[in-house]
Amino acid sequence: MLVQLINSGLRKIPTWVLYILLPIPGILAIMAGLTDNLGPEPIKELEGELGEVAIKLLIIGLAVTPLLHFTRINLLRFRRAIGVVAFGYVAAHFLTWLLLDVQLLSQIWADILKRPYISVGFVGFMAMVPLAVTSNNWSMRKLGQFWSVLHRLTYIATILGGLHYIMLVKGFQMEPLVHMAIILAFLVVRVPKWRRSVQASLRGLPDKVLRR
Repeated sequence: MLVQLINSGLRKIPTWVLYILLPIPGILAIMAGLTDNLGPEPIKELEGELGEVAIKLLIIGLAVTPLLHFTRINLLRFRRAIGVVAFGYVAAHFLTWLLLDVQLLSQIWADILKRPYISVGFVGFMAMVPLAVTSNNWSMRKLGQFWSVLHRLTYIATILGGLHYIMLVKGFQMEPLVHMAIILAFLVVRVPKWRRSVQASLRGLPDKVLRR
């Protein structure tokens, strides 16, 4: 009964609300930076704020399917908005580093290639680009079944984001490790479904071969 009430309430919330609410932490962080309220290293602080919100949104996006499976609470209609806004935060995080931190074009590729945590973060960002570009109904229709395959890059991007966070911090800190543990846990619960999908594909393979 409680789950039905929750789902009924969720259905009344339009998805566009998330595009307004979720960017607020980032906007507040940018405003704090513009008003010199981010401490002695405002650029580093802004990068960190944007990156942390990004990884949290990616984790929330991963949580949607397990939440539905274990509790029957349905947030599927919000997953696209969460993913798109998460990409916005990752892009803002990257652009803050690119335009405000590094600044020198000659130094950008040197940093990407020389510093492993930047390399990992950059690959994660690039993995999210096709996801953001195809997060629309037109792309779903045009790509057909390949759309679902393409959007499995979400898992890779989120793992790389968590790894980037771990490599970025100095010394032993629990928060990035907890983030990565949650990411891995949400992926592990998907393993049985992936196994069934692979087994079904393998069972159908002989029929496809015979038709040829």
